[in-house]
Amino acid sequence: MTNKTDFPQISLKAARANAGMSIAEASKALGISHTTLVKWERRPGDLTPNQQKKIEEVYQFPTDYIFFGD
Repeated sequence: MTNKTDFPQISLKAARANAGMSIAEASKALGISHTTLVKWERRPGDLTPNQQKKIEEVYQFPTDYIFFGD
């Protein structure tokens, strides 16, 4: 049985960069402030499952491959 820790994971900031998005572009697409996204990238373990899902949709990158600190 595999779980999400069995996959190599990248940071939230790296996922944004891989999506080719600046902080301004990503925060607008996520519907949050620039400051909030900076906080999320510094403390990704604080994100709710709904916030993680939104990131997955905007970045077009599976959350299984993003490290959220769990």
